[in-house]
Amino acid sequence: MNGNSMHMVAALWASDIADHVLPTFESIVLENARPRMAVQAARDWAQGKILMKDARKAAYAAHRAARQAHELHFGKTAQAARAAGHAAATAHVIGHAAHSANYAIRAASDPTSELQWQQQILPGSLPLLFCAQLSKWAMT
Repeated sequence: MNGNSMHMVAALWASDIADHVLPTFESIVLENARPRMAVQAARDWAQGKILMKDARKAAYAAHRAARQAHELHFGKTAQAARAAGHAAATAHVIGHAAHSANYAIRAASDPTSELQWQQQILPGSLPLLFCAQLSKWAMT
């Protein structure tokens, strides 16, 4: 698998992870679709439907939603929005996929189960570096 294909697989993995915890955000912060749009932007970029710059715009918007949730003291809610933002940001830099996973772990009601699920769905084409990084973050 070439680097470009791996980059797209990482974006899809990150979008699945963010989507998994996004109900944490959507159940508290009603009528704010920015994180959901960021998850879709990650998928659209990986499928060649949008440009990287469009995915980045969606990432920034999701991070703005996360900051607003944080200001309202919605901790796990903000983490879920950040997971979505980093999923979209993966279009720019592949390393954001691991950050998406990290924020999803922090947003989850059961971080250990979330980590295990993420590792189960990790595509074999992605380096095991992601698993090692996830395990490290889960312990902090």
